[in-house]
Amino acid sequence: MWARISGVSTYLPERTLTSAEVEARIDGYVPRRGIVERMTGIRRRHVAAPDEQASDLAAAAARGLDHRAADLLIFASASQDMVEPATAHMVAARLGLSCPVFDVKNACNSLLNGVQVAEALIRTGAHRTVLVCTGEVPSRAVRWRVSGRAQFIEAFAGYTLSDAGAAVLVTADPGRGIFYREFRADSTAWAVGTLPGGGSAHPRDPEHSYFRGDGRRLREAFELFGPEIFLDALKRAGLTWDDFSHVAVHQVAVPYLDALVRVLGIPRDRLVVTLPEHGNCASASLPLQLHAGGAGPGDRVALLGLGGGISLGVMFADL
Repeated sequence: MWARISGVSTYLPERTLTSAEVEARIDGYVPRRGIVERMTGIRRRHVAAPDEQASDLAAAAARGLDHRAADLLIFASASQDMVEPATAHMVAARLGLSCPVFDVKNACNSLLNGVQVAEALIRTGAHRTVLVCTGEVPSRAVRWRVSGRAQFIEAFAGYTLSDAGAAVLVTADPGRGIFYREFRADSTAWAVGTLPGGGSAHPRDPEHSYFRGDGRRLREAFELFGPEIFLDALKRAGLTWDDFSHVAVHQVAVPYLDALVRVLGIPRDRLVVTLPEHGNCASASLPLQLHAGGAGPGDRVALLGLGGGISLGVMFADL
């Protein structure tokens, strides 16, 4: 039995912030006007309403699918409504579902790992229809007041982040589906990008409620880890990028995307570049690209994931 991605849906909050508006909102230090867009290629990003939670965004995306057919719901996201209970319960309650639920969490690779878990459970016969969804609300972790250049650089990655919801329906199929998957991690680089608050290390300190990271060191960590996982996948599957109708790559900043595409040799006509108008949507990035590109039944797709921690993942599937 195969596990097939039979549906993809997304939800994007109506409110947006341009990069110019982001810079105008930063209090304390901006080295020069226009730096955010020049450095990232991002023109605008989405911002959830104050009363919208991660579970709301996930549920809104799931309503675009046949979610009532699910016999398992996995909430797979970097964001969460609260530490306890699992945010999957809130999503299920909003959707009126009574199936089993649980959370999967692995930074921007969360949803891809959620699909990995769904596939494994379907192939073992434990479930037949799994709803994997994410609700990302990183706008709540952006530092808007900075003390100077050093803190601006530390907070800079947050200015790329965008709120979004996405859902993927994974179903049992006798003939086609996910046919390749591999995941790797270099956990020695976990401290390069963090949102430290809310856990046992920093349970209540507001200072640790902001995303912090070093973009240069994060890029170096990914480059040192290498693109081999993606190139090895092609060799082992006996395919080239031209065999795919869509190649979805997690998108953080346009310069980094361009560099990765050059190294991997991905044809530009296989990509759907969502960054300029939608920003870095964290774990919702890959399904957003499939949905925006109109991927559907009969398409062969490649999903290339990159997540803090750091993690890399690749999945090939016939839809």
